[in-house]
Amino acid sequence: MSAAAEDGQQGLVAATRAYRVMRELVLEEDERLVQLAEVTGMSFIRSKVLRRLAAGPLRMSELTARLRTDKPYTTLVVDDLERRGLVVRSVHPDDRRCKIVTNTPAGQEMAELAESILARPPQRLLALDQEELALLERVLGKVTGASASTP
Repeated sequence: MSAAAEDGQQGLVAATRAYRVMRELVLEEDERLVQLAEVTGMSFIRSKVLRRLAAGPLRMSELTARLRTDKPYTTLVVDDLERRGLVVRSVHPDDRRCKIVTNTPAGQEMAELAESILARPPQRLLALDQEELALLERVLGKVTGASASTP
């Protein structure tokens, strides 16, 4: 195996280990998704819809794209949220074929609750000192392309 191929293989192994730790920290630490479901009484995808709509109304097609789901599934989820009184659908003013989805005040409140649960840092992050957190923020900013000052 060439040195470049060996370096590439070692990079893959290291990246896999790092990703495993990130995934465990985000998805499994404190069972955040379980807590979200218990507190809100809905699945993660439903709270994700509300959080996407928190910034403002979206066309169904835009919502589908942002959720990375298919149209029938988005419709199913929006139907359920509408039954719960958390979103409303309306006709787009410029194109009657398009539907616009908007959070109701109750939906906006639920989106804020879900965001507060998801935004709370895991205990293992809180245990790091300021220097370690600054380094982690810089590295993650490099990976995601986000500014270190992005909340």
